[in-house]
Amino acid sequence: MIIQLEKDIAAPQLAALQQKLADINYQTNQINTQFGDYIVGIGKRDFDIRAIGTLDGVRDIHKVSDAYKLVSKKWKVKDTVIDLGDGVNIGTGHFQMMAGPCSIESEEQINDTIQLLKANNIKIMRGGVYKPRSSPYSFRGLGIDGLKLWHQLAKEAGIKIITEVMMSEQIEAMYDYVDIFQVGARNSQNFNLLDALGKVDKPVLLKRGISGTLNELLQAAEYIFSNGNEKIMLCERGIRSYETAYRNTFDINAIAILKEKTHLPVIADPSHGIGLRAYIEPIALASIMAGADGVIFEAHHTPEKAFSDGQQTLNNEQASNLFRKMRRTYMLREELK
Repeated sequence: MIIQLEKDIAAPQLAALQQKLADINYQTNQINTQFGDYIVGIGKRDFDIRAIGTLDGVRDIHKVSDAYKLVSKKWKVKDTVIDLGDGVNIGTGHFQMMAGPCSIESEEQINDTIQLLKANNIKIMRGGVYKPRSSPYSFRGLGIDGLKLWHQLAKEAGIKIITEVMMSEQIEAMYDYVDIFQVGARNSQNFNLLDALGKVDKPVLLKRGISGTLNELLQAAEYIFSNGNEKIMLCERGIRSYETAYRNTFDINAIAILKEKTHLPVIADPSHGIGLRAYIEPIALASIMAGADGVIFEAHHTPEKAFSDGQQTLNNEQASNLFRKMRRTYMLREELK
């Protein structure tokens, strides 16, 4: 059960509501976010919701049977649209493309990517300054100094930044230089990190775990929402399977099902989803037709010389072609509705 509270609910009204819920053996959790105040009630007893919904201070009440409640579409029928400022929105009706290198490497590389994005009217640049690598000997990013340089150049160009945060201890130092915090697949169930990101007023892109189910992804998002942050995007980036012909198995099914289950924006990552440059384009276009609200992929001026993930990275010409095709595909999808 989710109870939406009036903003000006008085303390005696709140106490009366909590007592009413205690009387029917419901555990209550009060949630305060950027956009609303809620009580999440957990219990098994059936009751007439009108007895709660008519109490003073209650704006609305919804029965939600899903284990994940706040991110469920069963109570919030209108999809969430995330406002990044400067007219950049992500969500239903606001399709966005995000691109950039796997790793931020140099000032020259940043400027080259910014020029690619500006030429194609792309407003969000991806890149990593802290890199979780399978090998401890691989390049692991430029850290906070690289982020500060990137932020300065991107801000001058009117480009938003999305980058991965790996530990809760990094959030404070990164906060002023990031527009979207990314939680990578390896941290999708790092609940301490999710709790901490729930306490900041910055959007979070939450990637599906390497072997994660959709229910686990939605429960992870619930951690962020229940700590106060409603600005969440879910990202399908492929899951590990027994197939060896490509890096991961990109789950097209997940796009459509997540759009049905949650009000949060759903983003596709074909670069990690398949891990092979030649197939990024068809997977990206398929994800749009499946209902994705955005696509994030890797682009580099010389993928063969990239410090990481060169095999799944598009060059500038390939990226520009994909931008054009994605726009046409999105327009076709909207026409077919």
